[in-house]
Amino acid sequence: MFFEISKIAGFLVSPVHMLVSLGFALSFWPQIHKRSWSSRLVQLTLGCLLSLLIFPVGNELLVPLETRFPMPAKLPEQVDGIIVLGGAVNEVTSAGQGHLSVNDEAERLMAPVSLLRRYPNARLVLTGGSGSLSPGSLRESDKVRPFWRDAIVDRGQVVYEENSRNTYENAYFTRDLVKPKPGEKWLLVTSAVHMPRSMGLFRKAGFEVIPYPVAFKSTGKDGQWYVPRSAATALGNMEAAVHEYVGLWVYYLTGRIDALFPAPNAP
Repeated sequence: MFFEISKIAGFLVSPVHMLVSLGFALSFWPQIHKRSWSSRLVQLTLGCLLSLLIFPVGNELLVPLETRFPMPAKLPEQVDGIIVLGGAVNEVTSAGQGHLSVNDEAERLMAPVSLLRRYPNARLVLTGGSGSLSPGSLRESDKVRPFWRDAIVDRGQVVYEENSRNTYENAYFTRDLVKPKPGEKWLLVTSAVHMPRSMGLFRKAGFEVIPYPVAFKSTGKDGQWYVPRSAATALGNMEAAVHEYVGLWVYYLTGRIDALFPAPNAP
């Protein structure tokens, strides 16, 4: 039930969805004597939406998330395993076209190409089934498996965890699947914006991993004000940041992570 509620709530708390819905609803305000207030609220709502389009608000929200767990200054000499979180496959388009279609998290699937050259003996795990509410939806592994084989990433050594539907299940299902031994070193590959929540969940599951963030969306620095090149980029950055902040808050309140904003362990 948590999975279904989180998917529906994630859609409803989207800043763009809320602002557009509020503006649309206010335009039908029936009380004539309150019409002036209705107009002002509509203007405020649309003004907020416009500000998201012309100012890098999304970038400012992304920076704290993407810099929380930076790329390790020095990677280990030896790595026992590499975990890649699902989320890079556009399930609807892939199912419709019949071949792999990726989204802007595609670097998750690219990272193992270089990592396996550095760590040829490491175990590689792709964790993620389907994030869709529709039963029987396409699983990520259905399209990633042939892609990795063609890219000579999968030579028969890759393990596919195909049942998890969200990051919480990614952590626990992967732990139960690979059964990591004490002292082993595992890299966790996911988008930089998603890394704080992912690290919190894997820690809660008792699975210590080393962050390997990819698919950065921000400039990495606060206060770099600029006009976003496109509405899609501006709103997409805002959506990604709000989604993670809400996810951290919900996961913390429900006891799925131990810290509201997980941080790197002290050296």
